[in-house]
Amino acid sequence: MTVITDALCPFCGCLCDDLTIVVEDNKITDVKQACKLGASKIMGHHRIKAPMMRKDKNSEFKEVSYEEAINEAANILSNSKRPLLYGWASAVCEVHKKGILLAEELGAIIDNTATVCHGPSTLAVHEKGLPSATLGQVKNRADVIVFWGSNPVHAHPRHMGRYSVFAKGLFSEKGRKGRKVVVVDVRKTDTANMADQFVQLEQGSDYLVISALRAILSGHADVVPESVGGVSKEQLSKLVDTLKTGKFVGIFFGMGLTQSKSRYKNIDNAISLVTELNAFTKCVITPMRGHYNVTGFGNVCAWETGFATAVDFARGAPYYNPGETAANDVLLRKETDAAMIIAGDAGAHFPADSVRHLAKIPVVQIDPYWNPTTEVANVVIPVAICGVEVEGTAYRMDGVSLRMRKMVEPTHLPDTEVLEKITERVKALRGE
Repeated sequence: MTVITDALCPFCGCLCDDLTIVVEDNKITDVKQACKLGASKIMGHHRIKAPMMRKDKNSEFKEVSYEEAINEAANILSNSKRPLLYGWASAVCEVHKKGILLAEELGAIIDNTATVCHGPSTLAVHEKGLPSATLGQVKNRADVIVFWGSNPVHAHPRHMGRYSVFAKGLFSEKGRKGRKVVVVDVRKTDTANMADQFVQLEQGSDYLVISALRAILSGHADVVPESVGGVSKEQLSKLVDTLKTGKFVGIFFGMGLTQSKSRYKNIDNAISLVTELNAFTKCVITPMRGHYNVTGFGNVCAWETGFATAVDFARGAPYYNPGETAANDVLLRKETDAAMIIAGDAGAHFPADSVRHLAKIPVVQIDPYWNPTTEVANVVIPVAICGVEVEGTAYRMDGVSLRMRKMVEPTHLPDTEVLEKITERVKALRGE
C-alpha cells in the first residue's frame, strides 16, 4: 500500500492540493479530504476501455487498436477543409502545447470550454485588466466575501472551506465569524442561505445593478431610482456600505454574470466597480473557473499564439475574433466539416443546433470518459487521466500554476502521445 499526501485534485478550478490518496496494486482505493465530485473523478468512472470506430453515426462502435484509431483520426483531420479542435480544460498544459502545434499544422480553429463559460471574462480583461489576488491572499486577509452569479456550495464544494468563507488565515483567525458574506443572484441558492446579505435581482439586470452601485459609491445616489433590477435603493446603499467598510473585499463571479444579458460588459462593469472601490479599501475580483485547467489553456494559448482562445490558423497565422472564430460560431454557421473534441464535452454543453451539426460531420473524441460527445463521435480514443495517471502543470482559478502528480501507472496512452502520433501522421499524409 502506498499513501500519497498533498496530492492535487483534477476536478474544478479550486485545484485543492491537500488530498491524501491510498494506492494498492496500482489502484486507488481511497481518497481523503476531497469533495464527492473530486473523489469520484479520481476513483474513476465511466472509463472508455479501448479505442473505438464506426463507419457512420447510425452504426455500432467496434473496438480497434490505437494505431487504427489514430490513423483514422489523422485521415479525418487532414482531409478537412475547416477543422475544429475543441475542449482542453480537463488536460494539463503539456497537452495544450501539443494541441496548438496540431492546430497550426492543420490550419484549424482551436477553442476551449471557456467559449461557453468564462470567455466573456477574457474579453472584459482585454479592456479593463483584472485587479485580482491569489486565493491565499483572500484566505489570509479578506473580511468581506461576495459571490455574484455563482453557487460554490454545488459548483466548487471546498472553495468556502479552503479559501474564502470559513477558512482561517494569518489575519482572519476567526474564520466565518470574522467575515461578512454577500450573495448576489437571481434566485436563493444554497450559498445564499449561508450569506449575511442576499441581493436577489431580476434576470439580466446585473449591468444595471452594478451601474447603480457605482453611482452610489461615487456620491451620486440622487440619480439612482428607488428600485433597480428588482433591488431597492436602500438595499443597494447597504451593499455599498458593506463593500466600502471592509478591510479586504474579495468578489467571486460565475456564469450567472458571464452568460446573462450584457455578457462581457457585465464583467467590464464589475471590474470598474472594483477599481473604484480601491479608492476606499482593498478590493479584488476573481472568476470562479469551472474545469481544473481551463485557466491553464488560456495561459498556454496566449503565450503560444498571442490570444487566449478561439484562435483560427486558416490564414497561416493566428487570427482571433470571438463572434466569428469561436467553436459555436463556426458550428452554427455550418462552416466546420470535421471536429476533434478533447478533454471537454461539447455534446453536453453546446446549443442544440451546434450538436446537430456535430452529428452530421466526422468527429474524433479523445477522452478518458464516456460522455454525450461519445454519442456523436466516429472515432473514440481513450487516454490516461491527467492529474491521476499522468503528471503535468495546471493553473488554479487565480492564475497560480501547480504541478499535478502521477498517482498510479496509466492503463491508456497519455493525451500528449496520442496528439504527437496524430500530428506525425498528418504530416506524413501531407508529404511533409
